Amino acid sequence: MSRPGYPLSAWPWRSAAYLLTGAVTGVVVLVGIAVSVAAGGVLALALVGLPLLLGTALAGIPVAAVERFRLRLVDAEPASDPHEAPREPGLRAWLSTRLRERATWRELGHALLFAGLLWPVDALAFAVFLLGPLSVVATPVLMAVLGEAKVLKLWLVTTWPAAVGCAVLGLVLLGLGAYLLGVAAGARAGLARLLVAPREADLGARVVELARSRVRLVDAFEAERRRIERDLHDGAQQRLVALTMTLGLARLDAPPGPLAEQLAKAHAQAGTALEELRELIHGIHPKVLADYGLEAAVADAADRSAVPVDVDLQLPGRFSQAVEAAAYFVVCEALANVGRHSGASRAEVSGGYRSGRLVLSIRDDGRGGARAGEGSGLTGLADRVSVLDGRLSLSSPPGGPTLLRVEIPCDPAS
Repeated sequence: MSRPGYPLSAWPWRSAAYLLTGAVTGVVVLVGIAVSVAAGGVLALALVGLPLLLGTALAGIPVAAVERFRLRLVDAEPASDPHEAPREPGLRAWLSTRLRERATWRELGHALLFAGLLWPVDALAFAVFLLGPLSVVATPVLMAVLGEAKVLKLWLVTTWPAAVGCAVLGLVLLGLGAYLLGVAAGARAGLARLLVAPREADLGARVVELARSRVRLVDAFEAERRRIERDLHDGAQQRLVALTMTLGLARLDAPPGPLAEQLAKAHAQAGTALEELRELIHGIHPKVLADYGLEAAVADAADRSAVPVDVDLQLPGRFSQAVEAAAYFVVCEALANVGRHSGASRAEVSGGYRSGRLVLSIRDDGRGGARAGEGSGLTGLADRVSVLDGRLSLSSPPGGPTLLRVEIPCDPAS
């Protein structure tokens, strides 16, 4: 509306169309609701009117759908449907879903407000800001046809100079009315959007979808890790095992001399490569985690730790792959930090399943002073845990002890 050419653009006419269709639609809604309530009330004693009364309670849904369609006339931003899709097919599931939604009752309130108050306001704004100025502009036409004209049914015009003056005044009023139409339609559309398509609902839906997409990405990431681990375990590792065995046999059959020495070096290097590959596979996704679960994987990580580790886990069973993987790698990273930086003589991994949460604590008796963001590798793990709506906390005062705690909301896998 701040642009100089606004009165000559299509927006004033779109605003007028929005107000006019609002008045017409409001009359239809008023008649429909009145007839439905009256008929439902009369027939309620025979139980025939109950479906009509239920239909009246749901009348806001089609009215809101029409309103969202009409909003396209004055609002460039699409108005999305706030309703959820039923989880099951059928009329019963649809009714159950709609009757539980806040949007349904908010839309019913909009329909009642529309039928009782908003459509007369639309009609009044359309008449005052458009029809009134147009009738003043048409004064010379009425003079030519009738010989006289009554402007707005208030002033009688009988001379041509007065008729031309009224036409000029009407053009001025029509330009002013273009802005007033835009203001009225904008306010009316803002109220309608607040009731039938709130932007907060759009934002909430986007946040939910973003959270779901993050979980899907984590699941896809875990599936890819397992595929790489499986390919390396069944492919490259088996070939290295065969190569190591072949070099060992060749070394036994070779006579003493330079050739035997070279075979011994090759055999040792192949053994080293095999060990490194096994460590790599274990770091990608340990097979013990996939086959036996989190308790066995944590016990295996404790056995491999450079610092003695006591394990005390009480778990009801298996969890989802994403939850087990996140918890396992937090434990592995924490034990690696204990071995590299803490100077601890002993560590402890404890935890269990409490109040719908998997809780793990990693404690050591080291020097303390650890920070999550100083190259510890825990920042990425914290992000990974947060994707699962979990929380990772670190307490490490100078002098120790250091306590790392992770909580992940989850349910035991079926």
